[in-house]
Amino acid sequence: MLSARAARLKESATIKVSGAAKRMIAEGVDVINLSMGEPDYNTPEHIKQAAHAAIDANHTHYTINRGIPALREAVCRRLKADFNVDYTADQVIVSSGAKQSLFNIIMALVDEGDEVLLPYPAWPTHPEAIGIAGGKVVPLYTDEKSHFKITPRQLEEAITPQSRMLLFSNPVNPTGMAYNDSEVAALVDVLKKHHLYILSDEIYARLCYDGLAYRSMASFPEIYDRVILVQGVSKAYAMTGWRIGFSCGPAAIMKAADKIQGHSTSNASSIAQYAALAAVDGPQDALDDMLATYAKRRTYIMQRFAAMPGVHYVEPQGAFYLFPNINGVLTDTVDTSEKLALYLLEEAHVAVVPGIGFGAEGFLRISYAASMEQLEEACDRIEKALNKLRKA
Repeated sequence: MLSARAARLKESATIKVSGAAKRMIAEGVDVINLSMGEPDYNTPEHIKQAAHAAIDANHTHYTINRGIPALREAVCRRLKADFNVDYTADQVIVSSGAKQSLFNIIMALVDEGDEVLLPYPAWPTHPEAIGIAGGKVVPLYTDEKSHFKITPRQLEEAITPQSRMLLFSNPVNPTGMAYNDSEVAALVDVLKKHHLYILSDEIYARLCYDGLAYRSMASFPEIYDRVILVQGVSKAYAMTGWRIGFSCGPAAIMKAADKIQGHSTSNASSIAQYAALAAVDGPQDALDDMLATYAKRRTYIMQRFAAMPGVHYVEPQGAFYLFPNINGVLTDTVDTSEKLALYLLEEAHVAVVPGIGFGAEGFLRISYAASMEQLEEACDRIEKALNKLRKA
């Protein structure tokens, strides 16, 4: 009935949990949804106004497949200003979200049987996209001792003649970890000795804390011609529904990705492209304000979970996720992260994502991209539910 390809696909853990939460909300249940990686802010006004202006100017037709030149040029300016990365407009493809950008590149570079190195825990779409392309995921497992970061030695030992690509995320979803400049440089010292591509998912690059010295993989000249950088406007500018992402890399690879996109969606929404232009080329004050607020929420949620018996975590450095170890609260009946997430949804009416959905049993992913009022109430509910579970 279904293709083997479709039968192999796993449902996204984040979408599954969020869908259940939204169904309960539609039924009138007071659920606090901390399962989605979505800013709780509205899109800044000047960006929305740019979309209105695009409609009024009748920018409602097909655009060039890879995106309007003005946006691609603006992306280049933003990457240079923020990350000291040099691209030209012909090295940029605008897509319907960073997820499509990732798919385009994976389909352009990965053949049946190619090995793709993937650090774990991993965002569920990463291994599924590799599998759709026929690639073989080579997991690079991390843990709390390594602060959920791969090491140069681990990377070196995983590379084989069949290695085609490293799919690298920084900051990391789901753990909230972020590699600093020296840590990235140490990985580059390994990568420059081997000919494999680096697909660098940097969608959370603008969301780092405590003055972390961030450096893009694409800023290293030794590997520049093998790096494909993926970013977008969803997380940084609260534009998840606008669906604009972009990939940047060697012109030949971008040409192939352009052809692939041309046979799937063609151009991203013309109106959303003009909104994204206003985002990346306009005032950045709103982003700075959001980051400051996320930092306060991060501090709060860490303090609350640190006080919960049986729970501990590694301090997140980027994105807007806490990834606590919950092995100390599991019981004979609630003995997995999935069961605990279901228990919290049913008992506390709080939606979180089980770590097993990211390949990490014994953890939960909790988003703090919610209002402080919601976080306070959610933490109260979770604490009460865990206390009840311990006494059961």
